[in-house]
Amino acid sequence: MTDALVRFRGVSKSYDGRTPVVTDLDLDVSRGEFLTLLGPSGSGKTTTLMMLAGFEDPSAGSIELDGVRIDTVPPHRRGIGVVFQNYALFPHMTVAENLAFPLSIRRLKREEIATRTRRALEMVRLPGFGDRRPQQLSGGQQQRVALARALIFAPKLVLLDEPLGALDKQLREELQAEIRRIHAQLGVTMVYVTHDQAEALTLSDRIAVFNEGRIQQLGTAEAVYERPANPFVAGFIGESNRLAARVLDATLLRLEDGSTLEAMPHAFAPGTAVLVSIRPERVLLGPGTQGLANATTARVEEVVYLGDHSRLRLAHAGRTDFVVKLPRQEAVPQPGSLVDLAIPVAAVAVFPA
Repeated sequence: MTDALVRFRGVSKSYDGRTPVVTDLDLDVSRGEFLTLLGPSGSGKTTTLMMLAGFEDPSAGSIELDGVRIDTVPPHRRGIGVVFQNYALFPHMTVAENLAFPLSIRRLKREEIATRTRRALEMVRLPGFGDRRPQQLSGGQQQRVALARALIFAPKLVLLDEPLGALDKQLREELQAEIRRIHAQLGVTMVYVTHDQAEALTLSDRIAVFNEGRIQQLGTAEAVYERPANPFVAGFIGESNRLAARVLDATLLRLEDGSTLEAMPHAFAPGTAVLVSIRPERVLLGPGTQGLANATTARVEEVVYLGDHSRLRLAHAGRTDFVVKLPRQEAVPQPGSLVDLAIPVAAVAVFPA
């Protein structure tokens, strides 16, 4: 990466000297990028963010910001904006005073502080809220203020630690749009931590998928969803049907029930045990699927209506938990009926067992 603002090199972290939380992390964050660290609880994503912020010390390795090593620099001297899930606003201060605080400790002039505070409130669409106390604001408004405070001193880097985790779904989606707008407007580098896959797909230029202290895959939202690097990524981001199989040749697999499945060419030797992953929305249903690749019939076990789509559970390939997602406008078969289905070859991802 030619224009990296942040560099992790060989960074590891263990709290007890024995159990690794982050292991040998190498990661570059581009200038102006929105990078999301995504993973389950205990995967190492938050520890990585806290080491970058300066609230945790690496056990090994180095961290650089804009070419300067910062892993020995205290947090308040790193010049990084941080937004937490719990807002961390000062309750005894007004909104304007909260926003002014990082400017006053940098000894900016009163007129400059007033101008920046007004602009920050306008940026997060809260003009006229400067005289209110945090407890007089909704959760979403408090999080907007926290974001404005992290941005008001024009940092090179802003870190966001699950900032929307305490909000309801509709408000989360509204603030996701606000964060995207502000990032596009300012062009500031942002590193965002979440366990919410949909949030990561919505916000990110790139996603680093963490598990067991290591990055499992680093790439665009489309890449990690459409071309997962391993079964963990395929299962963690979105939903997947996972089937055990054995390789017959370079494109043909035999499933556990004896049926065959055609896949894209792969490098596994005949006889190798593999794991197949198929996204539910990639499966085709209906009479028009006859004659397509991997065409067969299946029995509908269950139908769940979810508004914008229906989720079907099918008896297929020797299992009764094969999931297909149908868009709302398509006719939905009833439980107990037989349906024609086809699985596009490109939708069959093959991994080591």
